[in-house]
Amino acid sequence: MTRVLVLNGPNLGRLGVREPEVYGHATLADLRSACEEWAAALGLEADVRQTDDESEIVAWLHEAVDTRTDAVLNPAAFTHYSYALRDAAAQVTDVGLRLVEVHISNPYAREAFRHLSVVGPVATGTIAGFGLDSYRLALSALAGA
Repeated sequence: MTRVLVLNGPNLGRLGVREPEVYGHATLADLRSACEEWAAALGLEADVRQTDDESEIVAWLHEAVDTRTDAVLNPAAFTHYSYALRDAAAQVTDVGLRLVEVHISNPYAREAFRHLSVVGPVATGTIAGFGLDSYRLALSALAGA
């Protein structure tokens, strides 16, 4: 089974509590379970992780490069300003791996500062605005389904 990293940035550990009108009522545990089930149905193994630490998510992207593993990335707030994360994400795609940027909400339908992604230009693709289904769509894209 092909392994895929599903990486989540800051505050996604607060799913179900933080702004449920924007992010819904599902928790990080629900997201993890859903991603694992969707991935298995596609012949993939999802390694779902979450951190509030910028250096940790950068290290996980380095791991993707070193282990030749495609990734689904929800950079959360790091989307808009983390050039360290952008540079790590670029390393993933620069070696020919795929990186799908995902967002639960549609950043373009929110505050103006959320309209800029420093990750999007180096990602293979971006899926946003479909709730947790954004992850299902990203996994399907990686599986070629």
